[in-house]
Amino acid sequence: MTDKIVSGEKFWLRIIYIVSIVITLAVAFLILGPRPDGMEGMLDVSALPHLNALLNSTCTVLLLAALWFIKRKEIDRHKKTMLTAFGVSVLFLVSYVIYHWFKAGPKMYVGDFSSIYYFILLTHIVLAMFIIPLALITLYRGWNMQVAKHKKIARITYP
Repeated sequence: MTDKIVSGEKFWLRIIYIVSIVITLAVAFLILGPRPDGMEGMLDVSALPHLNALLNSTCTVLLLAALWFIKRKEIDRHKKTMLTAFGVSVLFLVSYVIYHWFKAGPKMYVGDFSSIYYFILLTHIVLAMFIIPLALITLYRGWNMQVAKHKKIARITYP
């Protein structure tokens, strides 16, 4: 690998880490931080949880299709499907941010099995923080045809 490629990769890895940190902090602020006066109720976001579920389901189907394509050595279809899945994930993130910006602040869970709920919530939050850079690095390496590195990290990102 040439020095130019290595320095280029270092640059993009820094960008990926910065983007990952910014997204994580922004989402944490949206969920835990104060809301500006008057934001709650300015926009009806009641349908967004359903849209988010649809986007996540669509992404799951696309990821399964992409896995199927790569196992059949259909690299071009795999690439297109993965880029589509990434686009759907970005739409999910935008919808998620809009929902949390315009809805009421966080509320304590009051249902049964609160310890199970909070365990799932905490592990979801931690895993979501780690998947952002992993997914972006996987996408970067696939995009740049660093096949060996792409395969290695894809096994972690998409077990």
